[in-house]
Amino acid sequence: MIERADYYAAKLAYETDASDVHAARTAGETIYVIDVRSDEAWAQGRVAGAVHMHYSEIATRAPAEIPAGAPVVVYCWSPGCNAGAKGALEFSKLGYEVREMIGGFEYWVREGYPIEDAEGVHRRPVDPLTGIARVRTRV
Repeated sequence: MIERADYYAAKLAYETDASDVHAARTAGETIYVIDVRSDEAWAQGRVAGAVHMHYSEIATRAPAEIPAGAPVVVYCWSPGCNAGAKGALEFSKLGYEVREMIGGFEYWVREGYPIEDAEGVHRRPVDPLTGIARVRTRV
């Protein structure tokens, strides 16, 4: 049973999710949220307050832009995208405490957290299949 506990402890050390990232930021924790997608994807929308750093630029940009030892969370499009893993690998090589946000931008949006685009910061409705949707009661 210890092997299972070790596995899940390790998994949680390397992964996080939209809900936990949002809760940590709301609580005032300093976390560098890094969008590792393309310029075109970034322009379509991103986690509000995220930094855009394509995974291919991390080795050269991160040391100048992200304080050494700072907690970093990377994300890409969705569970079907591995750019987040590529970004996490690059930050890891530089010695950062990095975790990948499972579900990526897709689940951030579906859970109703703040997104940013050319029109500013806003939220989309919560998808009841991925987040807690408020149910209105009839009076």
